[in-house]
Amino acid sequence: MELEEHYSQLLGINSPWEIYDVELKVDESRLDIWIEYMDDKGASPECGAACPRHDTRKERTWRHLDTMQFATYLHCNVPRVRCEKHDVKSIRVPWAEKNSRFTLLFEAFAIRVLNAAHSVEEARKLLGLNWHQVDAIKARAVKRGLARRQATKIDCLGIDEKQFRSGHDSVSNLYDLTGGRVLDIVEGRTENDCKQLIEQALTPEQRAQVTAVALDMWQAYANAVSQALPKADIVHDRFHISLHLNDAVDSVRRAENKALNKIGDNRLKGSRYCWLANEENIDKKRAEQFDVLKTSDLKVARAWAIKEMFRGFWDYRYAGWAKRHFDRWYAWAIRSRLTPIKKKAKMIKNHLPNILTYFKHRISNAVAEGLNSKIQTIKANARGYRSFAGFRNSILFYCGGLDMAP
Repeated sequence: MELEEHYSQLLGINSPWEIYDVELKVDESRLDIWIEYMDDKGASPECGAACPRHDTRKERTWRHLDTMQFATYLHCNVPRVRCEKHDVKSIRVPWAEKNSRFTLLFEAFAIRVLNAAHSVEEARKLLGLNWHQVDAIKARAVKRGLARRQATKIDCLGIDEKQFRSGHDSVSNLYDLTGGRVLDIVEGRTENDCKQLIEQALTPEQRAQVTAVALDMWQAYANAVSQALPKADIVHDRFHISLHLNDAVDSVRRAENKALNKIGDNRLKGSRYCWLANEENIDKKRAEQFDVLKTSDLKVARAWAIKEMFRGFWDYRYAGWAKRHFDRWYAWAIRSRLTPIKKKAKMIKNHLPNILTYFKHRISNAVAEGLNSKIQTIKANARGYRSFAGFRNSILFYCGGLDMAP
């Protein structure tokens, strides 16, 4: 009885629950504790009403925190009560959540380990769990965290896509740019997918308070934002625009390098990084060689100069002056006789009104890019995901800024 009282105090087990047996298996490094419900009445799990006891379910087992070096398991035949409103239901046990086979204390510890470990695999081994059990703990933690999330005001959002599986399977992510967190994620990148993402992540009151949304120039996203957030300005992300211009420069380089190689000219060999990096980031070893290339009569040198001129667009304080800069840049780009550059220049001009909104809000998806790097690490550590649900839970677990402790 002293031993059972000892474990009752450690586990916080109080009347009408009682520990009636404890068994230590030294050869198996295992401790088993049996708990019994000692009352003929119980609270309905649905409405909390006191109800008569109906019957008892078969024994269930829960994994608890280790006692010393011994894996500890709780066992109980959970009683069921008959509720006048909700029929026969199992009563809630004080040490675990519904449908969980781990105690609250074990899940809280597992969440800390998963957040601290270098990978899920390392955490799984430390906890002595399989992948299915880890996924179940993360799913319950995310559900708990989303239920606790407060509908606070969010001024600026970011929307971005991320590849889910190999191929063309994509997901759409919604970011709180100020809070630096992922709000939610949905499968797909269509207009309806994006609209669903916004509506499931934000309350109507929150949607009415959003002032700006940073996104790329994908029209489906812009259409969804216009419908779901009619009061918010669309700000086309400056980093995606830079990527488009880099793609144009690289297209010019590849074509020119191919032509030069045919006549034995290998000046552009190994120079790709220099054309795509910001000039101030080029190391000294390459800088001297690049100084010669960028001042040459190469087509890629002209494409690079056009790309570099556009960088000055973002330095203005006011949209009017930025628009004048763009007009000068566009005139040069469109006369460049470089097809990739001309194509990107026309695309940027078509989206210019939602690019100029940058000077009103000064937001970008830089936060999203940082979180995307973390998401990529999550994918790599998990060696991919079979289901979207598991992928979503992992992103929200590590990047959602949720309060997930039991």
